[in-house]
Amino acid sequence: MRRTLYLLTALLIAGSSAEAAGRVVTFRADDGRMLSGLLMEADQRPAPAVVLVPMLGRPKDDWQAVAQRFADANITALAIDLPGTTAPEDPKALARWSEDIRAAVAYLVSRPADVLAGSIGVAGASLGGSLAVIEAAGDAGVRAIALISPSLDYRGVRIEGPLRAYGARPALLVASAHDSYAARSTRELAQDAAQGPRDIRWSDVAAHGTLLLSRDPDLVRSLIEWFQGMLG
Repeated sequence: MRRTLYLLTALLIAGSSAEAAGRVVTFRADDGRMLSGLLMEADQRPAPAVVLVPMLGRPKDDWQAVAQRFADANITALAIDLPGTTAPEDPKALARWSEDIRAAVAYLVSRPADVLAGSIGVAGASLGGSLAVIEAAGDAGVRAIALISPSLDYRGVRIEGPLRAYGARPALLVASAHDSYAARSTRELAQDAAQGPRDIRWSDVAAHGTLLLSRDPDLVRSLIEWFQGMLG
């Protein structure tokens, strides 16, 4: 009897862990490549959704804990990898990495039974944030974006123009006060009068991108609450 209870408990724990880990899904990019993402689904569906984009050289797994927090808040989260671990020298080729985000957004749009129409956001860390702006500028289906440790110029990829093209849709800028370039980029991006609403969240933790989120849990809560307000 005791052994049976032990086995049942172990199975329940394993089941909960598997559920918390989400599941891997695949979808196709415009150029035919098969992409994969880590999907954490909200319990009550259809639900709002966000695409989560990592820093250069970091995997989508960096977002796993945050993605679970989104799902717990009834927002489906899809974390993706960047196309490579090193950036191409040509800024135009680097900017085209945003096409993988577009494919992820299209995948979510293709699931109307699970994802609310018009309630999709994108959050990107460092280079992932620059690519999120580029994707959202040309995709009216993206309702809100969050940039974690943004860069005005990331290896030749500038985002002032794309952020203006993004228009009046809301954007959240998140940075550490000790991350000098991200902090300056945040201030300058927020001051452009031609843009729509731009919210800022500051941290006193000295870290960058997804590392900042992992070390400052208050920022994670603010990020999720912000998307809840923007995506409904």
